[in-house]
Amino acid sequence: MRRAVVGPPVPGPSGWDAMRDRHRWTIPDRFNLARACVTDWAEATPDAPAVIDLRGARRVWTFADLERASARLAGWLAGRGVGRGDRVALLMPQRAEVIVAHAAIHRLGAVSLPLFALFGPDALAYRLRDAGAVAVIGEAEGLSKLDGLDLPDLRVAVDVDGGLPEGDPRPVADTAAEDPAMMIYTSGTTGDPKGVLHAHRFLWGHLPCIETAYDGFPRPGDVGWTPADWAWIGGLMDLALPCLFHGVPVVAHRMAKFDAGAAWALMARERVTCAFVPPAALRAMRRVDVPDGLALRAVISGGEALGADLLHWARGSLGVPLNEIYGQTEANLVLAACDGTQDRAPGTLGRAVPGVEVEVMGPDGPVADGAVGEIAVRGSPAAFLRYWGKPEETAGKWRGGWLMTGDLGERLGGPPGSPAIRFHARDDDVINSSGYRIGPSEIEACLCAHPAVHAAAVVGLPDERRGEAVTAFVVAEAVGADELIEWVRARLSPHMAPRAVHFRDSLPTTATGKVMRRALRG
Repeated sequence: MRRAVVGPPVPGPSGWDAMRDRHRWTIPDRFNLARACVTDWAEATPDAPAVIDLRGARRVWTFADLERASARLAGWLAGRGVGRGDRVALLMPQRAEVIVAHAAIHRLGAVSLPLFALFGPDALAYRLRDAGAVAVIGEAEGLSKLDGLDLPDLRVAVDVDGGLPEGDPRPVADTAAEDPAMMIYTSGTTGDPKGVLHAHRFLWGHLPCIETAYDGFPRPGDVGWTPADWAWIGGLMDLALPCLFHGVPVVAHRMAKFDAGAAWALMARERVTCAFVPPAALRAMRRVDVPDGLALRAVISGGEALGADLLHWARGSLGVPLNEIYGQTEANLVLAACDGTQDRAPGTLGRAVPGVEVEVMGPDGPVADGAVGEIAVRGSPAAFLRYWGKPEETAGKWRGGWLMTGDLGERLGGPPGSPAIRFHARDDDVINSSGYRIGPSEIEACLCAHPAVHAAAVVGLPDERRGEAVTAFVVAEAVGADELIEWVRARLSPHMAPRAVHFRDSLPTTATGKVMRRALRG
């Protein structure tokens, strides 16, 4: 039913170029996420499993179940004045009703607004007010946080714990691929969070990366799962919606606190073949025994650089590729580093996925091989439409037709638009020490490779002599600062070795699990 965007992977070090050469975008002018991910499959294979919901008693939702529930929810919302272009928030963790709600909203031509269920009242108030959300669909616990908040546009609330409301079934709206469909807020680590508005076609921009990084996805018998919450672009667009677009069932399971052993047990029990697992979760899973009976054939990860130790563990202990992906909320999944189709080196982000151009840019254009510049993207349907209510910030994100990511990378060589790239740092995370521009990611990966280190973050702190001193904050056991400094000195370079190491019980993180380096700078 679905034509693959890039087709099966092409083995060998030139396989990536072969896939890029044969890629052709075929995005229809009229396109709707609800039709593509639910309705089309409900018409073709109504009894096929779509969402395996493990909340409470295990329940398998078929595509027909999703279609029926979303059509009736859409009718109920329409009866209360929700229509095309309105923003409707989703405030619940992984569960089948998340997919039902997205589909219902998109059936109306409205815009879905996923929000993290663990957000506090202040975070919710800012996003709901900024978006002008007219409705919210969520669990009772989340909805209770809205009591007393000043939300002048909000007029409808749906408590899914009491069951989904039903109205007259609504057909899928006729929408253009360019029409707004979803708004996802940035994590807000620099300035106020920004609403990143995406069109229906942004799903297509994810498919080349998904199909290649999951090693020829989809294949018969595939089942997907991620511990990442579906409120974030990683959980939703790196796994859930691409699975449904291809008719692949996805497991929904809420983990209040990540448990590595429980994660392995779930993957074995549900015969998960394709998983998106963030690096922090992978490190935790590496520390417990891998069970027998896994059906895994590919794992992808992203959000921070993977170290050689994780890649070696995946190949040896799991016997499956651990492929890295790179993107951001504004343009997701534009680079990938995949076993079997690339000359892959640990610590690199890989190359531009088929159909997309990615370059490392300086003030006057692409930089030379070996130089550091800002990673820039062109040609991806996953690129955002605009920041909500922020035209100046939107304009500042683009330069000469390129979307500027704000991330720094080193160009390692390769054809124009598709060089190999090593992640260097966020532009505001670069450490300037004794004339060196030092990115923290490589140092953090080195520290995390030490057997006693559970987590690490590296920042530059003011230093009278050096300008900034490389400073590490680590969560570790039974290891001294001198040993870790020497560990980095010996494996990377003396100028990259931390001048000080501070031990912590935990590191400050955003709701997405990213370390907040700014908080460590004080």
